[in-house]
Amino acid sequence: MQRLPGLDLLRAIAIVWVMLFHAYALFGLGVGFGWLSGYGWMGVDIFFVLSGFLIGTQVLRPLQRGERLSFGGFYARRAWRILPAFAVVLALYANFPALREAPGLQPWWQFATFTLNLLIDYDHNQAFSHAWSLCVEEHFYLLFPLLAWWLTRRPSALKFAATCAGIVVFGIALRSAVWLHDTVLDPPRNWFVEDIYFPSWMRLDGLLMGVMLAVLRVYRPQRWAQLQQRADAVLLGGLLLAGLALWLFRDRTGLPANALGWPLLSLGFGLVVFAGADGRSVIGRWRVPGAGWLAAISYSLYLSHKLAFHQVQTRLVQPLALHGAAAFLAYALAVLLLGAALHYAVERPCLRWRDRRAGDAGGRSLRGVPSPIGATAE
Repeated sequence: MQRLPGLDLLRAIAIVWVMLFHAYALFGLGVGFGWLSGYGWMGVDIFFVLSGFLIGTQVLRPLQRGERLSFGGFYARRAWRILPAFAVVLALYANFPALREAPGLQPWWQFATFTLNLLIDYDHNQAFSHAWSLCVEEHFYLLFPLLAWWLTRRPSALKFAATCAGIVVFGIALRSAVWLHDTVLDPPRNWFVEDIYFPSWMRLDGLLMGVMLAVLRVYRPQRWAQLQQRADAVLLGGLLLAGLALWLFRDRTGLPANALGWPLLSLGFGLVVFAGADGRSVIGRWRVPGAGWLAAISYSLYLSHKLAFHQVQTRLVQPLALHGAAAFLAYALAVLLLGAALHYAVERPCLRWRDRRAGDAGGRSLRGVPSPIGATAE
């Protein structure tokens, strides 16, 4: 798959959005960044849509051509793309408590088995908790090829539409039921995070929206091309829908937001991703210096940014009483340096070794497919 600058831009925006949110939530960035407490988490949902679209396209194309899907090959490529950098960061968290942004850490095996988002005690163990979204994507990688294989054995537009509708309705009903249940009982824990925000079955809307885009692109290419002629209008519609979702999420933990906000936000971001996939659209033509590089290292940035934040906070900002632009610059430089070091020292060498070992003719054709949280996969 060729590199798509519009999607690289969205990936770069999303990772910066997520890091700003965590910088504000953990260490504070001043009153001017207060909006991040309510909306900064939405960058993750852009990544979910991107992953659903690009991984969906990767899985569906051979099936559409009538070829046999190599489950082993798919899982092996995903493992080599994800696990090396993740293992390094997990080892730092597990073995060097002083590096953590929070003292409490869930048992290492929950990270290793990608069950963190289902078992976390969020009130006491917040260190490396942002790995919850990686768990969601891992569950998607595990199950989607199987679901795609089953749906394409006897392709049916009705069956696919019914499956998509069922997933959306299931999510709305389940989130609403859990919200009503926990609101009444008010358990003595952070039930919003543990029961609604983190679990994989609550966060399928963005991935589903991306898969729906992939199905349109792979199975209805002429219709895809026709619609992309109106990519700027679609982009505007997506931004309006995302804005409506932001309005719903004024009360982030309220019932309207958690019942309807997720599918609405995912639809809006899905339309934005659709426009970004067209090189002729406004966002597809917009070349922002550094966006491609940020997109390429975004997975390493995602894994390591809280480690960098904590070191700057304890070693520079607090001892030197830095504030304002000086503190912001220190945070930004540390995050970029650590993320780049992890990317160039671990990610890329492991990918090169994997590709040499496999004689990877296919790997070069898959550039632009994202790793979790949006880094460019090869």
